[in-house]
Amino acid sequence: MLIFNRPHRSIFSDRTGNFGLMTALILPMLVGGAGLAIDTANLMVSKRQLQEATDAAALAVSGAMANGSDTAAGQKLGKDFLAGQLANYMNTTDTTAIKNATTVAITTNTDASTGGKSYAVSVTSSADIPLTPLTGFFAGQTYSVAAASKTVSGTGSGTGADGTTAASNGISMDILLDESASMADNTTTVKGQKCVLNLLGICLSYQTVYVTKVEALKQAASTLFDALDKSDPKTRFVRTGTISYTNGLKGQSAVAWGTAAARQYVAAMTLNPTGGTDATAAVTTGTSNIQRNQYGTDTESVEQAKKGNTTSDRIMILMTDGEMTGNSTTWSPRLDQSVRDGCAAAKTGGIKIYTVAFMAPTRGQDLLKYCASTAANYYEPNTMDALVASFKAIADNAIKPVNRLTN
Repeated sequence: MLIFNRPHRSIFSDRTGNFGLMTALILPMLVGGAGLAIDTANLMVSKRQLQEATDAAALAVSGAMANGSDTAAGQKLGKDFLAGQLANYMNTTDTTAIKNATTVAITTNTDASTGGKSYAVSVTSSADIPLTPLTGFFAGQTYSVAAASKTVSGTGSGTGADGTTAASNGISMDILLDESASMADNTTTVKGQKCVLNLLGICLSYQTVYVTKVEALKQAASTLFDALDKSDPKTRFVRTGTISYTNGLKGQSAVAWGTAAARQYVAAMTLNPTGGTDATAAVTTGTSNIQRNQYGTDTESVEQAKKGNTTSDRIMILMTDGEMTGNSTTWSPRLDQSVRDGCAAAKTGGIKIYTVAFMAPTRGQDLLKYCASTAANYYEPNTMDALVASFKAIADNAIKPVNRLTN
C-alpha cells in the first residue's frame, strides 16, 4: 500500500509548478483590476471635461441672452459651444453624438417695474464612454456620464445675484472729454470727396474729406449712451454727466438720470475746437461730482437711494488726444503731475477710472495709463472704429450683467 501511494504523494508534494498555477489564477484578477482602474480614471476625466464644457456653454448662452440674442439663437449657441469645447478631447463622431444629446433650456423673465430682463439657462448633456474589454464583460461596452449646468444673468445694472432685476446697484458716471484744438485734426476714416476745382459746373479736381477727431468722438460717445440706455430702459439705475475741457474747464452737463442731458451736451460740442490741453480741472470737478462721502449724504448717494439703489458704482471716463500743454504748445511736466495727482485722489476716493488715449502722443498715453484704475481700463485707439469700439467696451464693462453659475 505504501508503494501504491508513493506516486500520489510525489505528485502532491512537487511544488515546481506552483508559480505558473498561481499566475494563471491571479492574472485575470490583476488584468481586471488594472482595467477597472483605467476605466475609473477615464470616466472621472470624461465627467470633468463634460462638466466644464456644459459650464462654459451655459455661461456663453447666458451672456449672449443678456446682450440681446433670441432664444433659438441662444440654444444653437449652447450646443455649438459645447461641441467646440469637447472637440479638444474627442473625435468628430463622438462630439456630434454628444451635441445631439444636449439640451439647452432658456427661461426669460421681465421685471415690470424696471423693464430689465433676467435669464435662467440650463444645459444638460451626456456621453457614452467606452470601457476596457474585461470591465465591459461585466458592465457593458460603454458607461454613460452626465453633466448639467445652470446660470442666471440679466440686463441692467440692477440685476441681482439671483438673476432677477430687483437688486439695487446703480451707476453714477462722469465723462471727461478733450475739446482742445487738436480734436479738429483728421482721423484716417474717409467721409467722402469734395470738389476743389470747378469749371462751368464740371468738377476738375476732388479732395478726400476725412472724419475729424471730434466727429469720431461724438460717434463713440453716442455708442456709449446707446449701450447705457439699452441696459436701463426706464432710467432707474444709470446717471451720467459730461465735462469738456481745453486748457481749463470748458463746460459740463450735470450728472442726471439716463443719458439725455449728457448726450445733448456732446452733440452740441463744436466741430471747430480751440485751445490747449489741461485735464486738471476736469478731473477735480468730475471727482467732486460723483465721489461718495463717508456719511452717504453726497448727491449721488442721495439720488440713487431715491430709486431704491442702496449701492452705486462711481465711474469716470477720461479721454484725450494729446499731452498736457496748458495754454501753449509745449508739454508741461507740472500740469502732467497735477492730472496724475487728481487721478490718484479720485481712485483713492473709490472712483473707477477708464481712460482713452485717442491718437495720443507717448506722454499722453503714459499719463492715461497711470490714471486708469487697472491696465484693462486703459484704451489706446488710433482709428475712429477703434475709438467707437473702446467706448462700447467701457459701457459693456460698466453695465456688465450678472452672469454666474448656480449649480
